[in-house]
Amino acid sequence: MLYKKLRFRFLARRGLVYPLGLSIAILLLGGVGFWLLEPKVHTLSDGLWLAFTTAATVGYGDIVPSTHSSRAFAVLVVLLGLAVLSLVTASVAAVFVGDEERDIEHELMKEIRALRAEVAALHRHQQTVWASRHSAKD
Repeated sequence: MLYKKLRFRFLARRGLVYPLGLSIAILLLGGVGFWLLEPKVHTLSDGLWLAFTTAATVGYGDIVPSTHSSRAFAVLVVLLGLAVLSLVTASVAAVFVGDEERDIEHELMKEIRALRAEVAALHRHQQTVWASRHSAKD
């Protein structure tokens, strides 16, 4: 149970939950759509397979849309599949870029802290020099 929660948090933080959920929804709806529209699709699993091969633009040819309505539906599934594939690809790329950006940000924050400490030390030194000059004049 804890492992599932941690895995979900990891995916949610990385922005992968929504594109993956959307792709599963498109495949399910596509499978049901092909099951209802295509006469050569006799089972839901065949409809899901046709939806997957269509959305992924693989097109193995074992099952193909044969009616005008199933072909029009295939066009919709292809367009949605390409859109979701680009979302998943962008999310996965963001995972790698995000880790790199986080490392750069940590390094920059260390350097900023060091610079602030140096400025504070210079300010204290300047105050000391200024105070000693004023006390020497008095």
